[in-house]
Amino acid sequence: MTEGNPPLRHAVLGAGAIGTTLSLMLAAQGHEVTVMTRSGSGPEHSRIRRLAGDASSAGDVERAIAGAAALHCCVHPGTYSAAAWRREAPPVQAAVLAAAGRAGIPVVFTESLYSMDRGEQPFTEPDGVPALPEAGLSRKGMVRRHLIEERIAAGTRVVSMVASDYFGPHALQNAHAGERMMLPAMQGGTARPIGSAELPHSFTYLPDLAAAMIRAAEAPEASGVLFAPTGPPVTQRELIAAYCRAAGTEMPRLAPIPSWAIRAGRFVPSLGEFAEMLYQWENPYVMDSSRTEGLLDLRPTPLVQAVEETVAWWRERLQGAA
Repeated sequence: MTEGNPPLRHAVLGAGAIGTTLSLMLAAQGHEVTVMTRSGSGPEHSRIRRLAGDASSAGDVERAIAGAAALHCCVHPGTYSAAAWRREAPPVQAAVLAAAGRAGIPVVFTESLYSMDRGEQPFTEPDGVPALPEAGLSRKGMVRRHLIEERIAAGTRVVSMVASDYFGPHALQNAHAGERMMLPAMQGGTARPIGSAELPHSFTYLPDLAAAMIRAAEAPEASGVLFAPTGPPVTQRELIAAYCRAAGTEMPRLAPIPSWAIRAGRFVPSLGEFAEMLYQWENPYVMDSSRTEGLLDLRPTPLVQAVEETVAWWRERLQGAA
């Protein structure tokens, strides 16, 4: 809630790392929030109402957005594969766009760089559909491109808020910079980066992504593809070292997972599906969010502060588990 604006009701679909961060931030700002998941689970807060429903059902989405001024779609397929994305993502998007269109409210989708990430770097916000030819995209990138095309053609105001690989509180096993980096940094052992640990890579702080989604929903001029405020790139080694400094621990041993093992599906079989995306970790991977920062009047959280907040959350989580 920006200064001077009254609290509103927001609807959030999904309660993963992004949906949870977003919902708690909205509630902390004084907004009323309806969170819908399949099971009815979600973060606990006095201003958060949890609802069970299917995001691919326009009727269920309409129940979730009753009385809401904005809808945030943080739902992603549970399986990391192009086939699952093609099967599961379009019905959810169709239901969301139909329900929001009838209600006349804006929709903010979480989005990745996949639809443009073989293009020229640093990546910048495109005017309209990302211009990279489909022949240059991964299979997953093509799915994301088609979803963006449908959003742009929708009759309601839609924002695709793009983030790079994220880190921060609530970023767990599905995040490259989540527990795979954090646990070795805090507890010792071996950290297993993907690809090269020495290349610059943009990492988006989850609260910065959530803040941008809220601000975009409030700003009538915000639409199309925007980039969440993201700080200067760092290497995986540098990010792990920053975690260690904040935690007061020694740097763990780094043993990157070799590309051949990922392509062969060794160590973790599910990583085989990740093979086509290895170029993100075998080359620099840098985004420039300055245009959106100016539009939304937001800036990325300094890395030292972001890392300290992340370590504090993890320390509390680990102490609670113990």
